[in-house]
Amino acid sequence: MPADYHLDAVAFLENWQGEPFGTILLDPPYALRKSMELYKGIICSPFRRIKDVIPGCLKPGGLVITFGYHSVVMGRNRSFQVEKVAMFSHGGAIHDTIASVERFVK
Repeated sequence: MPADYHLDAVAFLENWQGEPFGTILLDPPYALRKSMELYKGIICSPFRRIKDVIPGCLKPGGLVITFGYHSVVMGRNRSFQVEKVAMFSHGGAIHDTIASVERFVK
């Protein structure tokens, strides 16, 4: 796809030199199997690692909106406060999607 960057998300954030972001959308592969299917055998960065680098690229008061099959949030230990949680039902045999909105309170 046309894009300004073609990098692993962790590598992108670790090397980001621009202004901090006001909002980050985080929609990682939900499982190792799904990651292998979607990315042709390339194992994606572990979710915990990306959560650890996000605070360094986010403005104070900024938001992280996370989507997933599980309710995995950024957490208080990274200075985030949950503001909203929503569940989206896709119907049929497709897993529901859980979304969380967290504010960086540092």
